[in-house]
Amino acid sequence: MLSTTAQETSLELKKKQTRKSIKTIVERNLKQKKRGKMFSIVTATWNPISGCLYNCNYCWAKNFALTRLNTTKRYSKGFIPSLNESEFKVKFSKGELIFVSDMGDMFSEFISDEWIKQVLDHIRKFPETYFLFMTKNPKRYIDLLPYIPDNAILGATIETTSDEIIQIDQVSTAPFPSQRYEAMKSLNWDNKIISIEPVIDFDLNTFIKWIEDIKPFIVYVGYDNYRHKLREPTLEKTMNLMNKLADTAIVIKKTLRLSTSEDKLNSVNEGK
Repeated sequence: MLSTTAQETSLELKKKQTRKSIKTIVERNLKQKKRGKMFSIVTATWNPISGCLYNCNYCWAKNFALTRLNTTKRYSKGFIPSLNESEFKVKFSKGELIFVSDMGDMFSEFISDEWIKQVLDHIRKFPETYFLFMTKNPKRYIDLLPYIPDNAILGATIETTSDEIIQIDQVSTAPFPSQRYEAMKSLNWDNKIISIEPVIDFDLNTFIKWIEDIKPFIVYVGYDNYRHKLREPTLEKTMNLMNKLADTAIVIKKTLRLSTSEDKLNSVNEGK
């Protein structure tokens, strides 16, 4: 029988191997150069918990649920949080990287600990599958850290450094970007991801510092795919941010274009 010290050493080695395997799988998936609006590192999505009450004004998932999916049982009552019991029959294969709850925010304060733990218990059955979580309430990761399996990638969306823009423009009722930054900075986890999408105007030096403090291994950056008239930064400013972040993380470009204000300026100049 292994001593307590030997058991702890063996467990730590297993954790390190799992985290190394995650990076290997991510690099493999990136080389495949998948296209589309979903995260390019994932192989599939899974929605054991769906729905959200943050009312982000750019949310594609809510719009999808309330239009094309509004006749389905899952979304017949709107985009309210729900636990989808049928999803726990799903099994996963070795080497898959699954995006969990892309149709909601399962770590929001509207979701019970019991629901989240039920999801985490299910993914624990598949130690050779990897699972990506994204949230606008990463403080919940810290609260539930003892329950999160090692084969999880923990991510957060941080669209801007400006709490003021989020509040004045009524972008979302989620925790402010500064709160998300503080939580992700404090989160003791090797495999972290930040999504700066849809990017909203920001302070360049502040954003660089935030990402350096958080230490994600991947950062996604992209503009709003659906033109919700967000207060977007110039393309030059966004490119400067990506170039700076590339020193410390893998930066993945998504939708890039001139900002709305740049489009208008070009239209004026073309009309002269």
